Amino acid sequence: MAVYAIGDIQGCYDPLQRLLNLLHFDSTVDRLWLVGDLVNRGPHSVEVLRLLRGLRERAVTVLGNHDLALLAVVSGQIKPKRKDTFHSILDAPDRDELLNWLRWRPLLHHDPMLGFTMVHAGLPPQWDLALAQRCAAEVEAALRGPKYQDFLARMLGSEPRRWKSELRGYNRLRFTVNALTRMRFCAANGALSLTEKGPPGSQDKGLWPWFAVPDRRNAPLKIVFGHWASLGYYRAPGIYALDSGCVWGGRLTAIQLDDPKAQSWSVPSLNLPPLPA
Repeated sequence: MAVYAIGDIQGCYDPLQRLLNLLHFDSTVDRLWLVGDLVNRGPHSVEVLRLLRGLRERAVTVLGNHDLALLAVVSGQIKPKRKDTFHSILDAPDRDELLNWLRWRPLLHHDPMLGFTMVHAGLPPQWDLALAQRCAAEVEAALRGPKYQDFLARMLGSEPRRWKSELRGYNRLRFTVNALTRMRFCAANGALSLTEKGPPGSQDKGLWPWFAVPDRRNAPLKIVFGHWASLGYYRAPGIYALDSGCVWGGRLTAIQLDDPKAQSWSVPSLNLPPLPA
């Protein structure tokens, strides 16, 4: 049995199939971790959802910002953007089953046996694992509850930018969503910067990649995440960034979590011979 984590797919079904073939993935014994952003901007979002939903307990995925945007569009809370490619899902005969499955995905997954934690974007430097799990569970409860459309309407926005334990209600939920699904950079005090999208070194003065903030409370964890295509495939102690920009013409990357060296593989977005990551 092997456990593989795969970066942002974003509707790139063909590269996903080629990567699974390269891994010799066996759905009867192997498992997949997906870092979120299963859908959008790529051409085959509905096929990606069908494949992963069909794997049942063999696939664990966390929600990304594009996945949440899809749920908000379907519920009528926002209009799709010009570059969004949700149409194949919205027109699908099985859309309700696929969307309900997506709505029940977590925002954070932690496996104490493997020793890895997975989120889409990152963890705020003020949070340890217990607080991250608690805050993620609060958002998951809102998404799965009878008033989930109210939550989707109120999750949008960039405030508050800084975590405070006294945050309550939708402000608390919105901070959690932004931290776990949108964050790349933040200040040393943990204040989120949600407009910076470039690689490390391109940010304004006073900002850090979230994983480089001094005295980060979650530094002991091994964190698998995506979301940051301009960072690309990146590894540092305890940090495994897997978004290698497949939907933008880059590559789709996987690592093997049960391998002590976390061996990596990748395939190009086009149908070219695969190379090591």
